[in-house]
Amino acid sequence: MIEADDSGADERLRRIEAVTDSTLSRLDVDDLFDELLGRVRELLRVDTAAILLLDQHAQQLVATAAKGLEEEVQQGFRISVGRGFAGRVAHDRQPVILEQVTPTEVVNPILLDKGIQSMLGVPMFAGAELVGVLHVGSLTPRRFTKDDVRLLQLVADRASLASQARLGTIDRTAALALQRSLLPTRLPEVSGVDMAARYVPGHQTGIGGDWYDVFTLPSGWLGIVVGDVSGHGLRAAVVMGRLRSALRAYSLECDDPADALTRLDHKIQHFEAGNLATALYAMISPDREQILISLAGHLPPMLAQPDHGVAAPALPVDLPLGIGRPGPRRSTVVEFPSNAILVCYTDGLIERRGELIDVGFDRLRAAIPSEPAETVCATIMASLGIDQPADDVALLAIRRRAAAGPAQLRPTGAA
Repeated sequence: MIEADDSGADERLRRIEAVTDSTLSRLDVDDLFDELLGRVRELLRVDTAAILLLDQHAQQLVATAAKGLEEEVQQGFRISVGRGFAGRVAHDRQPVILEQVTPTEVVNPILLDKGIQSMLGVPMFAGAELVGVLHVGSLTPRRFTKDDVRLLQLVADRASLASQARLGTIDRTAALALQRSLLPTRLPEVSGVDMAARYVPGHQTGIGGDWYDVFTLPSGWLGIVVGDVSGHGLRAAVVMGRLRSALRAYSLECDDPADALTRLDHKIQHFEAGNLATALYAMISPDREQILISLAGHLPPMLAQPDHGVAAPALPVDLPLGIGRPGPRRSTVVEFPSNAILVCYTDGLIERRGELIDVGFDRLRAAIPSEPAETVCATIMASLGIDQPADDVALLAIRRRAAAGPAQLRPTGAA
C-alpha cells in the first residue's frame, strides 16, 4: 500500500532536479551513476541503491552501478527479466514495492545476506523501450510513499538518458575501432600506380558501413573496392567487415568484377538478409592500361585524363547488393592512359541535404587536380569542406604512372 505524499517532498524533488539538470550533466556516465545513487540514497533515506541495465540479446538485467550493494557489480550479477525483484519490475514495466523482503520475492542472495527489509524499484525507459531497473532498499522496515516513487522515477529517467549516452559511446567506439581495423592502414605499393585514400566518419549519423579496399591478385591485376552498407553504428560496421572479407575471397576465384559482385549479392541475400549495400569493384590490368569496372548501385567514379578534363565514364549501374531481385551484372572496360586519375568515393562526399546530386558531381569534378594521388585526396577534401561530414566519407584516388610493358588482354568473360 502506498501512503499519501510526505511533507517536504516537493523540496526534495526540486533538489534532485537541480542536481540532475546541472551538476551531473558535466560528469561522465560512470561518475554520474555513482553521484545519482549517492544522492537518491541520501534523499530517500535508504541504505542501498542499484542500477541494473538490460542486456537486450540475453534479456537479462546486469548490475552496473551500486551504493551499499557494490558486490552486485563486482560479481557481475545478472537476473533474467521476470525473475526476482528486479526482474519483476522489468517484466511489469511499473514500480514495485516490497514492504517485507522474503526469499520468495527476492532471489539475489546478496540482497538477503545484507538483511534488506524493504525495497522499491522502478523501470528505466528510453522512449517506450525498457533499458533497465533502478531499485533502493532499507535495512529497517519501511513503507515507501507515492512521493518516494515519483522521486525514484525521476532519478531513473535521468539515469536512462545517461545509459543511452553510454551505450551510444560504446557502440560508436566499437564501430570505429572495427572499421579502422578493416580499412587498410597502408595502401599496397604496386608498380605503375600511385594511390591515396581518406576515411572520415559522419558527425551526425555516426559510424556507418563505408569502406575502401585495395589488393593485388595472383594474376597481377589490382583489385579496387569502394562500398557502402546501409545503416549506421556497430551493426553496419560488422556487416561491412563480412562483405569486405567475402569480396576478397570471391576476387581470388573470379576474373570479372561482375561475377564477384554476383556472388557477393547471393551471400548477402542468404546470410545477411535484410541488409543492403552498394559497391564499386574495379580491376586494373597488370600493364595498368585498362580498368574493368562493375557497379552495384554505386555512384560512378570520376576519371581525370590529361587534355580531356574530368568526367564520369559511361558505366551501367546494376542493382544494389541485397535488393532481392536477380538480374545480370555487367563489367565495362575503361581505358587508363598515363597520368590519368581514377577517383572512387561514397555518397557522403558529394551529397548535401536539399541539393541536387548533380551539383555535388560538378563540385567534385572541379576539385580534382592533375597531381599525385595524395594531393588529389587532400585537394578534394579541402575543396568540398569535408572536416565534419554529415555522413561517412570514403575516398580513394589512383593515378597511373608512365605506361609500362606490352598491352595485356582483359580477363576471360569480361564485357
